[in-house]
Amino acid sequence: MTRFLDDILRQPQELQRTIAHLSTAGDGKHTLDAAITAIRGARHVYLTGIGSSWHAALNASTFFCANAQPVYLQDAAEMLSYSTIPAGSVVIIISRSGRSVEIVQLAEKARAARATIIGITNVAGGPLAKLAQIPMVIPSPLDHAISVVTYTALALAAAILAASVVERFDARVAAALTSAIAEAGSAIPGWQQQIADSNWLAPGATTYFLARGSSLGSAQETRLIWEEGVKSPATAMGSASFRHGSQEIVAEGYRFALWLDGKQQREKDLALARDLRKLGASVLLIGQNLPDDAGDLVLQLPSIPCDWQFLIDIIPAQLLADKLAALSGVDCDTFRFCSFVVEDDGGLLPKTKSGELA
Repeated sequence: MTRFLDDILRQPQELQRTIAHLSTAGDGKHTLDAAITAIRGARHVYLTGIGSSWHAALNASTFFCANAQPVYLQDAAEMLSYSTIPAGSVVIIISRSGRSVEIVQLAEKARAARATIIGITNVAGGPLAKLAQIPMVIPSPLDHAISVVTYTALALAAAILAASVVERFDARVAAALTSAIAEAGSAIPGWQQQIADSNWLAPGATTYFLARGSSLGSAQETRLIWEEGVKSPATAMGSASFRHGSQEIVAEGYRFALWLDGKQQREKDLALARDLRKLGASVLLIGQNLPDDAGDLVLQLPSIPCDWQFLIDIIPAQLLADKLAALSGVDCDTFRFCSFVVEDDGGLLPKTKSGELA
């Protein structure tokens, strides 16, 4: 068993712990309430991260935007170099370690601009937690290498914050999520068996990940996992965007994964899946209450409120990446070029103290 799979298997328990941490009396709930108050009192609110933390921001942003509380959504590196932060703004920064170079520099920039920083992180002693006026520290152990628990736990925390601001999170929702996460944990062996029995995975295949809504974060995170863990290129985008030119690439043997929203645009995406298969592509579908014959591989999710589907719809994709790494003869537990945390600017290869390539 890989360390990657170990992290996947402990994920449901850690997600349930995160819900309890933020919804019951204690430091987590106290900090959440302070963050809610700060956001409601701000004219400008930014939501940002980088890498998997950026994908967590994509998940959470849907709660703000769908409930008439728009936020500025920008990648941390872009925000660092290309944005001016108005005084009095709230900047929500997501980072598992809080040590990535762009995250630290952005937090320093926000402090200098007299903005309030809400830092959502896993490390209490990290620079982000220390620079943030409101540090939301999620007490989940760090993953071995690929961000698994640290992705979903921070996405969950950011979504709880966003949903709370717009009054869409309460004890009833917390109970529903806790139950759905437990069911997803129980579904893992069945998903693994489906994956093992399917021929959807193919080493070296051209792979596209398509989604809508909060599952856009899941598609982008899966693309990153493919690159980090399988060491294989992949593309992720919105399902609608794919039809505006990108569809010209479809060819025999291409692999497509589609996340279907629980309520919106389902028939359009099922039609897309049908047409892709007619054109010779192999199609994977992930979602709730899907027709079993709608794809070459259909991974059914347990019932969960549709806005929160991203919490569990990433788990089958993680399992797929672990399996494909094995089929490809790739070590998904080791990074070849990058460190666990990127703490310096520029380049790919390690450098000596003089700045030359090692």
